[in-house]
Amino acid sequence: MTEAHRIRALFRNREGTLTEGSDQAFVQLALADEAGMLWLDLHLVPELDGHMLDTVFKFHPLTIEDSITARVDPAKIDDHGEYIFIVAQALRPYERGRELTSTEVDFYIGRNYVVSIHLDEVPAIEALRERCRRDDRLTSRGPDWLLHGLLDALVDEYLPIVDAVDDEIDELEARVIQQPDTRLLQEILQVKRTALRLRRAATPQREIMNRLSRNEFSSLISAEAAVYYRDIYDHLVRVEYLVEAVRDLADGALQTYLSVVSNRLNEVMKVLTAAATIFLPLTLISGIYGMNFADNQFPSFGATWGFAAVVGTMITVAVGMLTYFRWRDWI
Repeated sequence: MTEAHRIRALFRNREGTLTEGSDQAFVQLALADEAGMLWLDLHLVPELDGHMLDTVFKFHPLTIEDSITARVDPAKIDDHGEYIFIVAQALRPYERGRELTSTEVDFYIGRNYVVSIHLDEVPAIEALRERCRRDDRLTSRGPDWLLHGLLDALVDEYLPIVDAVDDEIDELEARVIQQPDTRLLQEILQVKRTALRLRRAATPQREIMNRLSRNEFSSLISAEAAVYYRDIYDHLVRVEYLVEAVRDLADGALQTYLSVVSNRLNEVMKVLTAAATIFLPLTLISGIYGMNFADNQFPSFGATWGFAAVVGTMITVAVGMLTYFRWRDWI
């Protein structure tokens, strides 16, 4: 990855001019202008960006370690006085039949800057950068408003995924009634895992938005902007409510699948039991007449009509039992 693609910075100076840069020197000059506003987006290269976060911004080593590691950490927010460190999760596009995955996005917000850090491309951030180029209002109101735009863009990606999972469950429920099979069971369990991952991503971030919206960080988040963070909080509450509904629907689809499979198994067992019951007396009759008796020791053994009489008796017994089972609605 080239440095131009790794470092992407937007800087609005005190005169309101928006410029872009892609190197550390540009970032240092922009950061020195306390009346300006810098948005630095790092597509992470750990060994390089960790050094820049330390030497240029002088962030705490623990936050840098959280930022440059490849693992996905739970969402959290830490107050370091001059800046706030936030760990958020962006969801990758959802594909049916595949595991829903997330990528960590870390944010630093200070008095004149916002730093966003991520290991993979995040479409929501790319889209917001294009909006900033077209609409200077997103960078003219301060870092707290820009951070709001970034977090709001990440959370906006949640609801379409919930809707897609909801539609998938509706389809699975229809298929359960028609033809339940092992593959369908795997798809239902996959949906349940997706719902659980959605919940794990949304719930911690809801608490972050709650803290940002109640003026806990008044030195960096203005009261006017805090109201808008409350809107993101409400959005996450709705997502969490919908995720719980999706989990309930997935549980219902699973129970329906198990019930249908159980009913079909019962039908099969009824037919097999009826067949075994019908053949039981037939086996008894054939077993008796298959014993080693002499012709004069057992009636009808030597008669020309003996075989026909035995077969006729067996057929009569079988038809009679089958008729009785049907009359009792056992089969």
